[in-house]
Amino acid sequence: MITLYSFGPAFGLPDMSPFVTKAEMLLKLAGLDYRMDTSGFSKAPKGKLPYIDDDGEIVADSTFIRRHIERKYGIDFDKGLDSEQRAIAWAFERMFEDHVYWAFLHARWVDDANFNRGPRVYFDRLPIPMRFIVPRVARRQLKAQIMGHGIGRHTDAEIVELGTRSLDAAADFLGRKTYMMGTEPSGLDATAFAFLAGALCPSSKRRSSRRPSATTTSRPMWAAWPNASIRTTPKCANGRLRPQAHTPPYSDEWIRIRLTRWPMSLGRCHTP
Repeated sequence: MITLYSFGPAFGLPDMSPFVTKAEMLLKLAGLDYRMDTSGFSKAPKGKLPYIDDDGEIVADSTFIRRHIERKYGIDFDKGLDSEQRAIAWAFERMFEDHVYWAFLHARWVDDANFNRGPRVYFDRLPIPMRFIVPRVARRQLKAQIMGHGIGRHTDAEIVELGTRSLDAAADFLGRKTYMMGTEPSGLDATAFAFLAGALCPSSKRRSSRRPSATTTSRPMWAAWPNASIRTTPKCANGRLRPQAHTPPYSDEWIRIRLTRWPMSLGRCHTP
């Protein structure tokens, strides 16, 4: 059985890392048996999560986990897509992972109010004095990474503008399609779901006045993740978000309306 090493649920999400959620969704789509383990960070071969142990073979990074699944188990997550469509899917994956992710990371870790509502709470499980030392070190490291990426050199408003433009691009491309690339799920849907989930329900205050551009809603994206803890919490009962004192930097209403057309069928993916 495959072991997927993760951080564990946080902020009402299946995992605090969208890359872990992406890897788990790929395992679900592939129909492979797996188990979760939250004790592997100290042994992570690349110093980050996720990574998997597949009968003794260690594979780190969600993209290489996907490659491993495809090669070892003969699964093509982009089955039915031509070369042009595969190129588009790859470009959108890179947009989510190398751009959208950093915009959300900035909102969650750099903004003082958001940090205190979200990431800092995650460290409450640590004993004193580590409870006060570790979050400071982690935050300083994250800020340095965000600055090194380049997006941290912009103003807050500019970062939100860039993130919103990327979400617009994904929403416009999805349009009325069932999945990002058509009528069947592809590897891109695992990525898109993971990162949009993080946008939908983080413990962050809205920093954008962006409002919905559509007039009707559809089934919430969380229907695609039947075991997510967020679906049973008081503030998110029955898979529908209730009004909260704090909301994500990109309006949860906007994301729900524009980007939650992943159908119930994803929720029927294999679950161990």
